[in-house]
Amino acid sequence: MARVLIVGAGVTGSLCAALLRRQTSGPLYLAVWDKAEDSGGRMTTACSPHNPQCTADLGAQYITCTPHYAKKHQRFYDELLAYGVLRPLSSPIEGMVMKEGECNFVAPQGISSIIKHYLKESGAEVYFRHRVTQINLRNDKWEVSKQTGSPEQFDLIVLTMPVPQILQLQGDITNLISECQRQQLEAVSYSSRYALGLFYEAGTKIDVPWAGQYITSNPCIRFVSIDNKKRNIESSEIGPSLVIHTTVPFGVTYLEHSIEDVQELIFQQLENILPGLPKPIATKCQKWKHSQRQCLALSSKLEYSGLIMAHSSLNFLGSRDPPASASRIAGTTGTKCWCDSRMCEEPLDDGDWISHLTSWKLEHTVWFYLIFFLRIPLHSL
Repeated sequence: MARVLIVGAGVTGSLCAALLRRQTSGPLYLAVWDKAEDSGGRMTTACSPHNPQCTADLGAQYITCTPHYAKKHQRFYDELLAYGVLRPLSSPIEGMVMKEGECNFVAPQGISSIIKHYLKESGAEVYFRHRVTQINLRNDKWEVSKQTGSPEQFDLIVLTMPVPQILQLQGDITNLISECQRQQLEAVSYSSRYALGLFYEAGTKIDVPWAGQYITSNPCIRFVSIDNKKRNIESSEIGPSLVIHTTVPFGVTYLEHSIEDVQELIFQQLENILPGLPKPIATKCQKWKHSQRQCLALSSKLEYSGLIMAHSSLNFLGSRDPPASASRIAGTTGTKCWCDSRMCEEPLDDGDWISHLTSWKLEHTVWFYLIFFLRIPLHSL
């Protein structure tokens, strides 16, 4: 039985797992590891410690379906809508810029419900608090070491971590990255910001005419959302939740400061935007060190989201529909790096990627690939 490891339980890793399961006809052991305590990545949903039904999306706030991506990936949207994972955004978001043909969606059960949907479909064994430290080639297998526990071996590894975390990995993986590729990876840059979730008692009123608002005149705060109102799940039995996203300059400036100090600064600025706001019964401050990928200052404008490694042949996955491009990709031998040369057509200020996974026919060698993911814009993170 083929053993496949996906590192990262965010949107890329979860959909990658689901697509692998869909496209594999033979027996497959599929594992997903994440260093965090729950799934979601940048699409995380936090719960109030006093009431788990009181939730707040600390990462992506809503999903924008552009005409371009609707045409290419409508089946993903249709599937999530049919299962009730997504719902059209109907609440007012002040300052939102809408382009012709776009439509927006929210996740009523929290944005992380998208990840949980795909992880459930994949049937993968999901392990949290698994921080990968080394990847080595041992007897035609990839041996993966984590911070605690014994190493484990896999036939295929898909890494969906931020680039800086991949470049910190030790072991044989460092020898597989060419100098040219390393330079490209090191050129990937990220913006940083903080998100603050505020949880309130049932019956608390936050009297504003909007469900979300983009802020343009504050050095600290960029976006505020009455999160339960945004997702249209207001209830007299569940208190409201409020989410604040900071500006990128604020996030960069205070990146190494304590969470307590950052939270206090956000509260001070929030008073200027929503004076007299009730005192929350709980808070959750999240640092997003790798908030958004930015286009590279390279001629190819290469966009990177993860990598995939295999030894010998991926035929063991039993792909039902191998792509026509496989022969072009696997046309040479030796250790190779394949980079998609598609241009970055639009900025990633509010974007993320969702994986488009295919199985390649690889033979008689070790292969090392960059893989790219289809974009679904996620706001406002």
